[in-house]
Amino acid sequence: MELNLPPRVTPRAFARLAEIAEMTGEKKALRVAVEGGGCSGFQYDIKLDEPAADDLVLEGDGQSVLVDQVSLPFLANAVIDFSDELIGARFVIENPNVASACGCGTSFSI
Repeated sequence: MELNLPPRVTPRAFARLAEIAEMTGEKKALRVAVEGGGCSGFQYDIKLDEPAADDLVLEGDGQSVLVDQVSLPFLANAVIDFSDELIGARFVIENPNVASACGCGTSFSI
């Protein structure tokens, strides 16, 4: 039986957050949330935000990633990474809880 561990953030994702802070001149945390919606039932909401009192705060390289308590079970054992490919640069979630995903890549079901 696999333990439900909090999500893990890669050094590459923390490094990209540091670059964003340097470019914008303000240090904000990256919020990763799971919301209802999308063509498969759930979708990720990834944005720069301020921490809330009950957030799980993942820290590294002087940067923070936030996960709210409602989203946390959906992100158990997930990996938050940054991908810089020809199709675009973006934060990506490798989530072992996802049963299926749609073609757009932003919506999934569990």
